[in-house]
Amino acid sequence: MTALRAVPLALIGWLVCVELTSGVLQGYYVTLTPDIARHLGVTDADVNWFEAGQLLLSALLVPVLAKLGDMHGHKKMLLLSTAITAGASWWMAFSGDFWGYLIAFSLQGAYAVWLPLEVALIFDRGRRTGVAPSATRRAAGMLVIALEAGAIIGALGAAAAFGAFGEAMLPTLLLPAVMVTVCFFAILWGVPESEPLPDRKLDAGGFVLLALSLLTITSGLTFLKIGGPEAWWGWAVMGIGVVLLLPFGKWVLGKDDPAIDLRVMRRPEMWPVQLTAGLVGVSLLGAQTPLATYAGTDPSLGYGLGLDASARSILIGVYLLSLIVGAATLAVLSSRVRPRLLLIVAAALVAIGYLLLVPLHLEIWQVFLCMSIAGLGSGALVGALPAAAAAAAPRGQTGVATAMTNTTKTIGGSFASSIFAIVLAAGAIGTAASLGGYIVVWIICGVTALAATIGLIAVPRLAFADPEPPAERAEAPAPIPGA
Repeated sequence: MTALRAVPLALIGWLVCVELTSGVLQGYYVTLTPDIARHLGVTDADVNWFEAGQLLLSALLVPVLAKLGDMHGHKKMLLLSTAITAGASWWMAFSGDFWGYLIAFSLQGAYAVWLPLEVALIFDRGRRTGVAPSATRRAAGMLVIALEAGAIIGALGAAAAFGAFGEAMLPTLLLPAVMVTVCFFAILWGVPESEPLPDRKLDAGGFVLLALSLLTITSGLTFLKIGGPEAWWGWAVMGIGVVLLLPFGKWVLGKDDPAIDLRVMRRPEMWPVQLTAGLVGVSLLGAQTPLATYAGTDPSLGYGLGLDASARSILIGVYLLSLIVGAATLAVLSSRVRPRLLLIVAAALVAIGYLLLVPLHLEIWQVFLCMSIAGLGSGALVGALPAAAAAAAPRGQTGVATAMTNTTKTIGGSFASSIFAIVLAAGAIGTAASLGGYIVVWIICGVTALAATIGLIAVPRLAFADPEPPAERAEAPAPIPGA
């Protein structure tokens, strides 16, 4: 019960509303993708640029906003990012051209910093109680439940709204804009501010170097996804981005308060968390499109499930429900089981789920079972990783530490998305990818999750746990008479 009292339920309730909104945004527009393409007069292939732009901008914005949160207050940055997201959502509703929608959709990616900032806020509130790590994991599990529930509501709500408005795009796109605007005022009136450390300065030079590196790496990955493995310029741009990490590392190691403190990131309780975020991002963000296309492949080819759009949505829904169950399990077990063990088991479930797809992929129940296992682990990790990063970070760096789990996850997902597009294009049969391509995708997802599991074993046994209560000092023995 102590962990429950460590963080006010009212705070968690307001932040649950924020994550519910985040989930709606993630599910709403995906459902409307073909209709948005027709509304803007572009091809389905052009829509890929929307996701690429949003991933790129979120990768650049999230570390900066999180660091500013550590410096000036996490609520302030939560309000700023919500204002950016709301403005972008309204712009998207009234935009009727490709470039306007692309810029607005990219700016909407500011919502990616919500969960890291929320975890930092919760950890700050619980810091004085001595049970901040377990309380934060419990609250993070609840936030992820709201996130995934919002994604389901968004996916179903978008189709319902589009039909109810007579397939008119403007009123359909106004609904999420209104929801984000209401969310802004919920944060303004309901969420208390954290206690930042005073007299700190923003390491602008470090963030510029980091932004240049992330910009070139993610741009190179996007070029590879579009142009294929023969697009040498994609490999070249990505290589330049990796090389730019060297001057970034040299710069920040020479600063007392750097953009990203690599001394903290290389701690034994921190680097496995960041590594796991990147490796699990491979399956969490990169494998969903291959799953949908495999489910829709005609079984006459000897593989595939032949599911129509409605049945595919059920498969995705089952996967999302398993994420919710995984997050709920995290919330329930957060104060009963060692956090290191929770992380190891969760990563292992992701590995097992995807590796089982290699032999078990011809029947619908087999795919549903495998994705449910992977979803259980993924749901727990989405909440556990930022909470673990917050617990491992020193005071004043919780926001940027939790944000880095998001950034590494995004980079892992972007890398996987590009590689999977190349793998599935090789040996394609007409418009359908080959079975060998899908098996390679599943093996990559399983092996990366297995590598994350092994990395987490290196974490110190008591990492991320609540500090042990001080031992009661033994009473001094009574003096011996006459001594």
